[in-house]
Amino acid sequence: MRAMPLDQYRQISGKKSKYGAVKATVDGIKFDSAKEAARYQVLKTLERTGHIQSLILQPRFDLVINDIKCGFYKADFEYVNNGERIIEDVKGMKTPIYNLKKKLVKAIHNIDIYET
Repeated sequence: MRAMPLDQYRQISGKKSKYGAVKATVDGIKFDSAKEAARYQVLKTLERTGHIQSLILQPRFDLVINDIKCGFYKADFEYVNNGERIIEDVKGMKTPIYNLKKKLVKAIHNIDIYET
């Protein structure tokens, strides 16, 4: 039996990311991209050495306007650096939905999203 070409397998299985990102696993945690996994490793090292504190993966922010929940935004990381709360997103491609959610997070929660 001949092996199926990888491109055909991805089309059938749906394994290929919409924007070409390759999923990665670090410390048993699955990340949407190798870039995000690499950033996690850097942040874990910074936390271990005391440069940052309270690292949280995928913090979620509800987007509520006039008591109506319009959706949510899920960042990649949250941590404290020199007493400042940092919300970080590893971006390969800034989609229109991401740009809208970034503005909503700023308007509703007064949080700036740091992009790497």
